[in-house]
Amino acid sequence: VDGDAGYDEDADELVAGAELTAPLALVDEDALELLVHGRITVEGQVVDASNATLYVGIEHEGVRAAAAYKPVAGERPLWDFPDGTLAGREVAAYCVSAMTGWDVVPPTVLRDGPFGPGMVQLWIDSATVDLRSLLRSSDERLRRIAVLDAVINNGDRKGGHLLPTANGHIYGIDHGVAFNVDDKLRTVIWNWAGEALCAQESAMLAELRGCLDGSLGTQLAEHLTRAEVRRTRSRVDRLLRFERFPLPSSQWPPVPWPAM
Repeated sequence: VDGDAGYDEDADELVAGAELTAPLALVDEDALELLVHGRITVEGQVVDASNATLYVGIEHEGVRAAAAYKPVAGERPLWDFPDGTLAGREVAAYCVSAMTGWDVVPPTVLRDGPFGPGMVQLWIDSATVDLRSLLRSSDERLRRIAVLDAVINNGDRKGGHLLPTANGHIYGIDHGVAFNVDDKLRTVIWNWAGEALCAQESAMLAELRGCLDGSLGTQLAEHLTRAEVRRTRSRVDRLLRFERFPLPSSQWPPVPWPAM
């Protein structure tokens, strides 16, 4: 989703620790409307992020929420991904998540902002939980995230990229290093490695595969190369053919560093 709305030119100074704006609970359609057309005001910076990540307020027609803004200009170059493509990959991950109906990735768009084009994603406040205990569990919410990561070839599923919320949902964020044509699945969620997919998961993947030949494929093509879209189709085909969760690769570290 692209937007060309303005931003607050008088609020472009980065101030870590600035007063935070409480995010609003929005349905996806309203959140996307806000993210695309809202006026952005920078309020702080996530100082320990590997790429420039700004905490912003965003407001449109009386609705205000918090969001994460990652300008393309602040992306750190990587040897295995084309420069300037991480923001688009985050949007592509949202498109896949939205098509599954599992609501794993928060609403995410690509638009202009105070520091140029970048990813803008609805900010999610996470609840205080024991992430290590959660990751050792057989929680079905994690299982869905594991399926999504297998589809998008997520190369960086750290524990800190999981956001359990007070209402019982778990979101996943930070999908900039996904959709590579090579097998780069690195994740802290290997709980079901090699196990059979359930009927619901297989049905979802079959529907997703059809969408990849239609509207979803068109959406992904706006942010990924043709080869990356083809590889996404082939990953879904492989999951459907074997009907099992993938196993860790022997050619690539299976767990990101740092894991949390």
